[in-house]
Amino acid sequence: MLAIIILTVLMGLAVGWSIGANDAANSLGTAVGSKVLTLTQAIILICIFGYLGATLQGSHVAKTIGKGIVPMNLLSKESATYIALVASFGACAWVVLATYWKMPISTSHSIVGAVAGAGIAIHAPLNAKVLIDIFICWFCTPIGAAILGYIFYRIFKVVLYAIIPRRHFKRVMSILIILSGCYVAFTWGGNDVANATGVMVGAKILSPTLSIALGGLAIVIGITTWGYKVIETVGSEITQLLPIMAFSAQLASSINVNMYTLLGVPVSTSHSIVGAIFGVGLVRGIRVINVRILRDIVISWLATPFISGVISFGVLKIIMIFIKIV
Repeated sequence: MLAIIILTVLMGLAVGWSIGANDAANSLGTAVGSKVLTLTQAIILICIFGYLGATLQGSHVAKTIGKGIVPMNLLSKESATYIALVASFGACAWVVLATYWKMPISTSHSIVGAVAGAGIAIHAPLNAKVLIDIFICWFCTPIGAAILGYIFYRIFKVVLYAIIPRRHFKRVMSILIILSGCYVAFTWGGNDVANATGVMVGAKILSPTLSIALGGLAIVIGITTWGYKVIETVGSEITQLLPIMAFSAQLASSINVNMYTLLGVPVSTSHSIVGAIFGVGLVRGIRVINVRILRDIVISWLATPFISGVISFGVLKIIMIFIKIV
C-alpha cells in the first residue's frame, strides 16, 4: 500500500507539472502577445505569483476537489487512494496530450471528470448537487469573462486615453498589463493548485498545507519546462491584442476567477482568459477573431471532462481485474 501512496503523490505532482505547462498561458500570454513582456520575463512572473496564489488561496478549491465530487473521506483508505491515483493519471494524460497540441484546455474540467470517472468505476457515490453547480459555473465562466472584457475595454479605451499623457502612455500601459497579469497568475494559482492536490487531501495522503506547497512547486516546474507552447496560442493566435485590450482581458479574467476561488468552485482559468480575449475582440468586430482557433478550443473544452473521465474509469476497471479494492 505504501508503494501505491508514493505513486499517487508522484502522479499528483505530475498533474501539477501538466497544469503549469498548459495553464501558464492564462496569466501572461496576453502580455507576450501584445509585446509588453518577453516569454522569459512572463514565465518568471507567472512562477512567482502563481506560487503565491497556490499557497495563500489554494485551500478553498482543494476541499471541493477532495471531498465534494466523491466523498473520499467517507471511503476506505484503499478506495480513496486508488481513486486519487487513477484520477490524477487520467487528468494528467489528457492535459499532456492537449499541451502537445498547443490547446489551452481546462485542467479543472480534466480533474473533475477524472475524479467522477474513477468514482463511477469503483461504485462510489457522486455528489450530484456539487457536480451540477460546477457545470453551471463552467458554463458561466467564459460568458462572464467575455462580458467583463467587453465592458472593461469599452471603458478603458476612452478613460485611459483621456487621463494618461501621450508621452507616458506606452509605459503606463505596460505597467498596467504586467500588474493585471500578475493578478491573473495569483488567482490561477489559487484555483488550479487544487487540481493537482485536492485528491491527495481528500484521500488523507498529505496534509492540505504540504500538498498545496508541493503542488505549487510542481506547477512552477511545469511553467518553466513546457509552458511556452500554449502561451503562443493564447498570446497571439486567438486575436491580435492592443495593449489596452490585453489589460482589459487580464483584469476581467482575474476578477472572474478570483470570485469563484473564494467560493471554492474549481473553474477554468482557460475558459476565463479566452472568454475575456473574445470579449475585448468583439469591441473591434468579429472579423478580428480567429474563429478556427476558437472553434478548436471550444471542442477541446467540451471533450475534456469526458475524455479524462473515460481514461480514469478504464484504468481503474483494469486495476480491479487484478486487485480487489475494498
